[in-house]
Amino acid sequence: MGKCGIASSVAQVYPCAVAETQEILFYDRYEGRLRSEAIYGEKALRWAYGTALGRLCLEGAIKRRWFSRLYGLWADSRASAKEIAPFIARFGIDPGEFLDPPESLRSFNEFFSRRLRPGARPLAPGEDSVLFPADGRHLLVPDLSAESTIYAKGRRFDLAQLLGDATLAERFAGGSAVLSRLCPTDYHRFHFPLDGECGAPRLINGHLYSVNPIALARSLRHLLENKRRATEVRQPRIGSYLFLEIGATNVGSIIDTTTPGKTVAKGEEKGFFRFGGSMVMSLFPAGAFVPDPDLAGQSASGIELYARMGDRMGVVGHGSRVMGHESRA
Repeated sequence: MGKCGIASSVAQVYPCAVAETQEILFYDRYEGRLRSEAIYGEKALRWAYGTALGRLCLEGAIKRRWFSRLYGLWADSRASAKEIAPFIARFGIDPGEFLDPPESLRSFNEFFSRRLRPGARPLAPGEDSVLFPADGRHLLVPDLSAESTIYAKGRRFDLAQLLGDATLAERFAGGSAVLSRLCPTDYHRFHFPLDGECGAPRLINGHLYSVNPIALARSLRHLLENKRRATEVRQPRIGSYLFLEIGATNVGSIIDTTTPGKTVAKGEEKGFFRFGGSMVMSLFPAGAFVPDPDLAGQSASGIELYARMGDRMGVVGHGSRVMGHESRA
């Protein structure tokens, strides 16, 4: 992909969602094949982002924080618990992974932010391994060069806008990033891809557009305008890396479960999202991260890679060589 910038890399994935009848495809690491994404609320998404009336409602209400707060009130209510069993059945979620049985969960948000039983997400071995921070569909951006430019419907974006800090953007120019897109059907806790000393999260306030491909195909600016939080993690082998949590429609809350200043272990939980699709990003300095071949190859072809939290997404950088892939099926 070369010096293509963050959103132009994303654009290679998301044009498949533009047409109303087209599927959103991703590559499943474990099944070794392309799969079609089952989209929660697909009709509403296509209406909001694909019709004139829908876009009017999107700008006037749906992207606003108060809209997500109202939805959150429902998701926190006991009445919402009746939706858990049908959701599990429709999307084929395995309740055997849950720490608590589904019938014990008192609201849809408790189900959505559920914990998993010990061992449900084993961590990839190896001192050099870098872990996927969340369950989801992942896309590598191999070059965050300051010269990269992003165009979406005539607007230009850059890394400084994403991070809300030009000085910080300069430090990560020429580095790489992995975008991890979480669907509502996914386990919605996120974890540290590497160990290190966790800094204080910095809020970059914004709207709450959807991060589903249906929305991003219409405008990639949502990645740079949504509410997000940036946390720098000092890591002795690479200096530091950045972890971004990006909110979305019906994700009014991003909850941290770690303490700033704490030394964290690789794979340790950092926090969780409340209901809705969402995204996290792991950003690395130049030369600090070498992706696994399937992540690099699928991303270069414009396809997201499905993998679960704790599996290996690459290794700490050692020059330009690509290490062998040792994922666990």
